[in-house]
Amino acid sequence: MTTTEQSAKPEGKDTACCGHSHDRCRPSGAEASEAPETPHERVNRRWNEILQETRVTQTGVQILFGFLLSVSFTPTFRQLETLDRGIYVATVVLGAAATASLIAPVSIHRLLSGQRMKDEVVESAGRLMMCGMVLLALTIGCTLLLILRFVLPGVLAEVLVGTVMLWFGLCWYVLPLRLRRRAARRSSRTG
Repeated sequence: MTTTEQSAKPEGKDTACCGHSHDRCRPSGAEASEAPETPHERVNRRWNEILQETRVTQTGVQILFGFLLSVSFTPTFRQLETLDRGIYVATVVLGAAATASLIAPVSIHRLLSGQRMKDEVVESAGRLMMCGMVLLALTIGCTLLLILRFVLPGVLAEVLVGTVMLWFGLCWYVLPLRLRRRAARRSSRTG
């Protein structure tokens, strides 16, 4: 029996749509009329969602990391100042860490397949994905900083990178948390 066929432990009466056990993730509208998921169906759905998310992020981080590795072999790299070389090293290390975090769910699944640990695999994979997304955002920010410092004069590069990183934070973290809170308020009013 593979991990995709094993039974999941019950998580209460939620749908665990965002990887957490609470009522605020309950579906609404047309979705609410559907039969509730069994724990087995829920853990399989969550694992499939993680696989889809992993495919998207792995591709991006691998392309970015490959680009970063090739930069040091260009003639222009020798012209970088000490600070820019430090930014480059930090960027490559962040890229390697992001790559490891975003590919780790595959390794975990492969090593634990058939061990009847799907709940643990899904939980660990979700945490690694979040960690990888933070590392990926930092890698993108450092890459942007390295490129813009080379192209733009003065502090304009730092200002633009700060603005882009703020945008990442808003899109990737603030907006989802706000939507989660809004759904919780709506659920508490109707429940």
